[in-house]
Amino acid sequence: MFRKNWSIGPLIFFFLAFILGAYFTFAAVQGSYGILRRVQIDAEIETLTTERNALRTEAERMANLTRRLSDDYLDLDLLDERAREVLGTVRPDEIVIR
Repeated sequence: MFRKNWSIGPLIFFFLAFILGAYFTFAAVQGSYGILRRVQIDAEIETLTTERNALRTEAERMANLTRRLSDDYLDLDLLDERAREVLGTVRPDEIVIR
């Protein structure tokens, strides 16, 4: 004759707390600002940094070649090399190996 009344309120509260905890855990791992996205961003940063450094090196090389072919500083060997490469000519004392 002793009857227990079970209340559904605490059960709903714990269920909602569990659902919210699961949602925020999922968002922290998989979301747009989550851990996995951060790993992807770090890998992309590393790749782009390597590409940037290669492009800087190439730009410095091109700037050096441009300066060496400018009116102020003319490198005759470089000018000769570029002219022969563009025109496809060789000097009589050279041997061409293909």
